Amino acid sequence: MANKTADLDVVDLGDLPNIDVDSIQSIDIEPLIGTNDPRHAPKILVLYGSLRQRSFSKLASEEASRLLRWYGCEVRTFDPTGLPLPDAADANHPKVQELRELAQWSEGMLWVSPERHGSMTSIMKAQIDWIPLSLGGVRPTQGKTLAVMQVSGGSQSFNTVNQLRILGRWMRMITIPNQSSIPKAFLEFNDDDRMDKSPLYLRLVDVCEELVKFTWLTRGRSAYLIDRYSERVESAEELSQRVNQKSL
Repeated sequence: MANKTADLDVVDLGDLPNIDVDSIQSIDIEPLIGTNDPRHAPKILVLYGSLRQRSFSKLASEEASRLLRWYGCEVRTFDPTGLPLPDAADANHPKVQELRELAQWSEGMLWVSPERHGSMTSIMKAQIDWIPLSLGGVRPTQGKTLAVMQVSGGSQSFNTVNQLRILGRWMRMITIPNQSSIPKAFLEFNDDDRMDKSPLYLRLVDVCEELVKFTWLTRGRSAYLIDRYSERVESAEELSQRVNQKSL
């Protein structure tokens, strides 16, 4: 049985027809967390990078979301429809506010982009660009976990997942080692918009399982992991200037 929480959109194995029920395992959190670490369901934000009516990045994200829910996560997906280009609107735009609130809410993320012209799509990049490194004194991505996936119309490529990894590092996220690249995605999803059983599906399951494990492992320690000497020095200097100023 999955690690279930009453208020979650729970998925059972009947919703995962390609899963080998004898091989899948729920997450044993005890080896991963400390005595005082939080035990609520991990909060995962899913972003996908296409606006097509039948988007394979969205279908892959939905497949992953079902697995993440089975593993006991609370999952929310951002719909990029209507999100303006960066700098084409101000930060008060409703879609920008929605995305930023979800980023702050999350404890981990899954990014799924198509590969277009050997790169991530502008839809994917725009979402990431709208999430600032700092927002009102809060860093909405720093210290949070990240998994990256891509879908391609042609042969297998890793250009997009490699680029997403660079962005994850820039956003100061803990990007898990595993990743998923799905070539010829139009052949991997059936008429019911579900991914067929294949080695590519097995890798997708691996990515979801690993993301959940790393989120349990790091979220209770993220404040310590991201505590930096350079920022402590800067804070000390700012404090000194404030204390020693001549007048208010």
